[in-house]
Amino acid sequence: MNTQIAPDWIAVDWGTTNLRAFAMQGATVLARAQSEDGMGKLAVNQFEPALLALIGDWVARRQLPVIACGMVGSRQGWVEAPYRSVPCTPLAEELTPAPTSKGLDVRVVSGLSQAAPADVMRGEETQVAGFLQLNPRWDGVLCLPGTHTKWVHLSAGEVVSFQTFMTGELFALLSGSSVLRHSLEAEGWDDSAFEAAVGDAMSKPERLAARLFSLRAGHLLHGTQAPITRAALSGLLIGSELAASKPYWLGQNVAILGTGTQANAYRAALRPQGISAMLVDTERATLAGLTAAHRHSKAPS
Repeated sequence: MNTQIAPDWIAVDWGTTNLRAFAMQGATVLARAQSEDGMGKLAVNQFEPALLALIGDWVARRQLPVIACGMVGSRQGWVEAPYRSVPCTPLAEELTPAPTSKGLDVRVVSGLSQAAPADVMRGEETQVAGFLQLNPRWDGVLCLPGTHTKWVHLSAGEVVSFQTFMTGELFALLSGSSVLRHSLEAEGWDDSAFEAAVGDAMSKPERLAARLFSLRAGHLLHGTQAPITRAALSGLLIGSELAASKPYWLGQNVAILGTGTQANAYRAALRPQGISAMLVDTERATLAGLTAAHRHSKAPS
């Protein structure tokens, strides 16, 4: 780690499986560090040592504010940062201080909640805030693909409502633990199969369970190759999600958080529906949100 840098604060994105830290000077990243000390493997008394192991050289000579987002603020995390109910701005002025014993000043961003239908987000609110910092006065719907994909309605700088879909987790479970795993033993992808499956699921989402087993039968009877089956599985799941989330994206400006394979799959699925979604870099949005939290926040007295 470079000990010659002089940050004035530390940004931390602390998820279930990974910890990422950024030495910041204003909005500029001076250095990055990461580890596999995610929330999921730490007891409460292990968070501070895990963070110091990563950023100790950056804070060795002076106390710097540390602004953290993600699952570090969950009930099982370092400190529970209470949910804020929508509609509201993505970030609160007050952050929740984490208990420390080594002189660290760690403050955690709160997640957002929705009463009906019941839903929560933690970590994504910072990305939403960053997106709005990068795209001022933007109204529309933000799609955040992931293990649990979220659709977020934004208006006048506030999160109006949101909905979470377990599409990514369903894909992982079906491809890794179900009978479909036997049809997905080779790598690869087929764009045409994906597009056809999206259209099929959107037109008849009630047939999803039957269509899923047809993927297995197609492999057994017709020797359908794994790249086609994998793309069709993804297309069926994303297509069903788009059918259910149609009230969010229909007729709206749509942006997708991400620039990788999953984000591009959502973009391709939306294109035949007349939606030209823009892609936004995830890390850039996260850091813009943490920078906004650092600039405008204060710890509760």
